[in-house]
Amino acid sequence: MPYLKIVDGCLLIWIGIKLLQPEPQGNGHEVAASTTLAGAIKTIIVADAVMSLDNVIAIAGVAKDSMTLVVFGLVFSVPIIVWGSKLVMKLMDRYPVSLVIGAALLGWLAGDMAVTDEVIKDWINHDAAYLQWLIPIATVLIVVITGKRLAAHTQSKITLAIDLGGK
Repeated sequence: MPYLKIVDGCLLIWIGIKLLQPEPQGNGHEVAASTTLAGAIKTIIVADAVMSLDNVIAIAGVAKDSMTLVVFGLVFSVPIIVWGSKLVMKLMDRYPVSLVIGAALLGWLAGDMAVTDEVIKDWINHDAAYLQWLIPIATVLIVVITGKRLAAHTQSKITLAIDLGGK
């Protein structure tokens, strides 16, 4: 489907930026230095839903017209995704830097998916092959820089509100 991977890529950019945002605790005035586990879990669920669409498309493409292979592929891949998510949650809890790495990975996947969309794939392959690397690198930078800047801005606003409220 034309534009599907581009739209998916945009969603992954948004998810990557959201992953780096602090979540309010309690009454919304205190913010953790990094994303809370609950916020990370919500982000992972949305990312899984977006990437699951790609999983279904990939399985359907490989299976051609065989419904048996589609069902087998989905039954086989879902447990891998679930177990993988549990492992990632444990990793994020123990090593908060993994959130930045995960957001960067989402940025890379977003750019990589966008350059393989049916609408622009042939043009990139023939006329702008350098974009196959440049776009994913750019989307990594967009996700990490934007996510960190928005997080710092949010943290400074909350710190200011706490300082003003405490005086």
